[in-house]
Amino acid sequence: MSVAMWDLVPVRCRWIETLRHCGKTLLRRQRRLLRRIKKVYLHSWRSASELNMLVGAKVGGATPLVIACRNGHYDVAEYLIERCKADIEQPGSVTFDGETIEGAPPLWCAAAAGHMPLVRLLVRAGANVNSTTRTHSTPLRAACFDGHYEIVKFLVENGADIEIANRHGHTCLMIACYKGHIRIAKYLLSLNADVNRKSVKGNTALHDCAESGSLHILKMLLGHGATMDVDSYGMTPLLAASVTGHTHIVEHLITAEHGLVSRQQRIDALELLGATYVDKRRDMVGALALWKRAMDDRFPADGSEPIPKPKDIPRIEAYDYAVEPSNAQQLEEILADPDAMRMQALVIRERILGPAHPDTSYYVRYRGAVYADAGRFQRCRQLWHHALDMQRAVLPPLSPLTQSSLYSFAELFSYMLAERARPPLRGRIVPPVTFEDIDPVFRKALSEIDRGMELLESKLSIDREQTLTTLQRVLVISLHLAALMARLLEEPECTDEVSRKIHKAVYSLVKLDIRVRQGRSALHIACSAEGARARGGSGAWLPAPGDAQPCCGALVALMLRLGAAPDARDADGNTPLHLACKLNPCPSDVVRALLTHGAHIDTVNYEGETPEEILKSTQQSLTAIVNPLKYTTLKCLAARTVKNYRLPYRHVVPQCLHSTIITH
Repeated sequence: MSVAMWDLVPVRCRWIETLRHCGKTLLRRQRRLLRRIKKVYLHSWRSASELNMLVGAKVGGATPLVIACRNGHYDVAEYLIERCKADIEQPGSVTFDGETIEGAPPLWCAAAAGHMPLVRLLVRAGANVNSTTRTHSTPLRAACFDGHYEIVKFLVENGADIEIANRHGHTCLMIACYKGHIRIAKYLLSLNADVNRKSVKGNTALHDCAESGSLHILKMLLGHGATMDVDSYGMTPLLAASVTGHTHIVEHLITAEHGLVSRQQRIDALELLGATYVDKRRDMVGALALWKRAMDDRFPADGSEPIPKPKDIPRIEAYDYAVEPSNAQQLEEILADPDAMRMQALVIRERILGPAHPDTSYYVRYRGAVYADAGRFQRCRQLWHHALDMQRAVLPPLSPLTQSSLYSFAELFSYMLAERARPPLRGRIVPPVTFEDIDPVFRKALSEIDRGMELLESKLSIDREQTLTTLQRVLVISLHLAALMARLLEEPECTDEVSRKIHKAVYSLVKLDIRVRQGRSALHIACSAEGARARGGSGAWLPAPGDAQPCCGALVALMLRLGAAPDARDADGNTPLHLACKLNPCPSDVVRALLTHGAHIDTVNYEGETPEEILKSTQQSLTAIVNPLKYTTLKCLAARTVKNYRLPYRHVVPQCLHSTIITH
C-alpha cells in the first residue's frame, strides 16, 4: 500500500466474518437468556429473586430489555416490562454503526434506533426522558442524530430537555445541524433553542452547519439570530466552510448585502477556500480564480484603502521558501508550476489557520505522503518534519496527532527498507535509509517521552493510567526507530563512526529508565507482544510494519550491551525473558541475547512460573532454542533446591543471597 494511503485511508476491518460469527453467537446467547426468563416466570415455584436476577443479567454488556429495545422487539420488551417487572432504567452496552455506546438506557436505545412504538411503551411505563449514557447523551439527542423526527417531537412533548448537551457540549440543535436534518432543526428553533450556545471547544450550531454544508439550515439559523462567533481555534463558521470546501456556504456568507463579515474576513475565506481547492479538489484553475478574487479585494479598483499581505511571514524551507504573490501577474505565473501552487496552499493555510489547527499539519503531512508516493522521499521528510515541529510546539505532551506523525516516519522508513530489498519496480529506485534520516525523528520521539515523564511527575490533575498508555505508545514508536538503527549496524557499509552514533542514540533511550503500564521497562516492551504488534487505543494507530518490529534480537542485544537490566521485573514479576517466552513463536534470538547478558533461565514471576513453564503452556520447548544447562549455574541449582524443599534459610544463608532464593 502506498505511503499516502497509510496516512489517509481508514484501515478496513479484516475480521468481517469473525465479527459476524461473534454477532450470531451473541444473539443466540441473548435468545437463550430470554427463553430462560419466560421459563422461570411460567414456573411459579421459582423465586422472584431468580427472575429478577435473570431479567437484570447482561449478555455482551446488555440486559434483555436493552437488547429488545435496540433491535425493535416490541413484544419482548412489553413482556419484560409488564410481566417480569424489568428495571426500565438499567443501562447496558449497545453498538451503533460499529461504535459501542456504554451505559445506554433502554429508552436511549429505542430512540437511537428509531423504534417509535418502543419509545411510547417506555415513556408510558415511566422511563426518564432525560436519562443519559456515560457520555451524557440523552434519548432526544440520539433521535436528533439519526433524524427520527416523530420521536424527537414525542420526547419533547413528554418533557425532554432540548438544551442538555453531551460531554463535549454538543446540543440537540448542534447535532441536527451537523447531520443536516432540516425538519428537526426547524422544530428545535421553533422551541427557541439557543442558537449561539457553545460547545467545550467553542463551536456553535452555525459552525456545525457550515461544516456539513446545509445552506437551508444556515439561513434558518441566521434568521433566528445566530452570530459569527469564533471557536477555540479562532475559526468562524465562514472559515469552517472554507476549510471543508462548501463554496455555496462561503458565497452566501460573504455577500456584501448581508453585512455578516468584514472585508478582511472575506479575503481570508476566499484564500483559504482556494487552498482547499488545491489540496482537496485538485482544482488549480478554480483555486487561482478564488485567489484572484481575494487579490481584487485586497487592491480594489474603486480606490479604497488596500490590504496588502503580511510581510513579516518567515520563509519555510519545507515549503521551498515559497512567498505569496503580491499582485495578479505573480498569481498568473505560479499557475504554470503545480508544485508552486501546492506550496502556496500550505503557506496560506498556515498563515490563516495557524499551526495549532489540526488541518494545518494534516495537509502538510498529506502533501508529504503524495511526494513519497512519487518517490520524492526527501521532500516528504522535509514536510513531515515541519508538521511534527508545529505539533510539538503547540500541542500538549503525548498528543495523538504527534504520535501519528512520529509513527508515519517509522512506517516510511520501514517501507523504504522493504522496497530496497525487492527488485526495482518500473525502474523506480528507492534511496537507502541512513542514520541521519532516522536520528532526528528518534530524538524528537525521546523528547516527547521526556515531556510525558515530566507530566507524570507533575502535580497536575491527569488520568495517570491513560497517560501511561499514551506514553507506552510513544515508547513503542521509539523502539521501532531504534530497531531500524540496529538493523543499520548489520549492514556492510556501516562505518565505525555511524556505529558509535547509533550506540549513543540508543543509549539515550536506555538511560531514561522509563516505566510504563504494568511497571514495564523499555526492554520489557521490546520483548513483549505489545512491542511486536504496536497496537494502541486511539483511531490513529495502525498495525506495525513487519520489517520494523521492535521484538528483534539485534535491538534487544544492543539495549543489553548498553546497560538495559535483563532481570528487571514488571508489576506481575515478569522479566523480559518471561514476556519473550509468551510470544508464539518465541523469538529465539531474543531469548539467547537475554540469557547471554545475565537473564536467569529459572526465575519465577509472582504466579510462580518460570520462562520454561510459560513456553510449555504454548506447546513450545526451551531445549529447541538453547541448551538450558549452559545457562544454569550452581547458585541457581542451590537456590532452587532450597526453595523446592522449603528449607529454613533465613538465619543460615547470608542476607545477600536471600533475593536469589526468592526469585527461584
